[in-house]
Amino acid sequence: MNTFFSKKAIFCLFAIFILMATNTFSQNTTPAEDEATVKVTVTSIDGKPRKNDEITFISSKSGKTFKIVTDALGKSIILLKKADKYDVYYNNLNEKEKVQQFEIPQSEGKYTLNLTLKYDPPRTITLKNVFFDTGKASLRPESFAALNDLYDALKMKATMIVEIAGHTDNVGNKTANQLLSEQRAMSVKNYLTKKGIDAKRIIAKGYGDTEAFADNDSNEGKQQNRRTEVRIISE
Repeated sequence: MNTFFSKKAIFCLFAIFILMATNTFSQNTTPAEDEATVKVTVTSIDGKPRKNDEITFISSKSGKTFKIVTDALGKSIILLKKADKYDVYYNNLNEKEKVQQFEIPQSEGKYTLNLTLKYDPPRTITLKNVFFDTGKASLRPESFAALNDLYDALKMKATMIVEIAGHTDNVGNKTANQLLSEQRAMSVKNYLTKKGIDAKRIIAKGYGDTEAFADNDSNEGKQQNRRTEVRIISE
């Protein structure tokens, strides 16, 4: 008898939970009078759905940020204020790239707009704001915010495999530069794996000074060459 009532109580609690979840979902997707429903579809340039892409809308009026993540079909729904323009960005691993501006007109009553975004993100991204101690592979604390953004992106893109590529300028011994670039790439990999990214998804490679991005005749050029890149191997 006690077992029967325990199972019945569990079933009731489960049913209540489903009801609460359903009500919450419907409330979140029901627009207010000053809102419009926007159905978003995200694809590659050739029309393939882009799943688990984070799309950000930034209001021109208020500066507020609104985010969605696409499903397996590259789709999502968002409620946005009417009579406003939004800058639309996609999350390109650890930084945002603007796609377009999207305007929602002022109109009475409830209405739905369709927004299709098409883009092919670059396969190689230079990590901004990732710094190492001079001549060493130890990450400086000001690098952690950018690496945390990269971690979040890799966590969302659960099947993505990347290469972390380390580069140096041409100052000093080539062999030492090669070793330093390898160690710096490994430091980034270790940071990400310690936070929970599977080590099999990250390849760490060093290129020394063999793939200069700019000339090494100026301090500015050398600084550009001392970089860490993320190269997307597969998604």
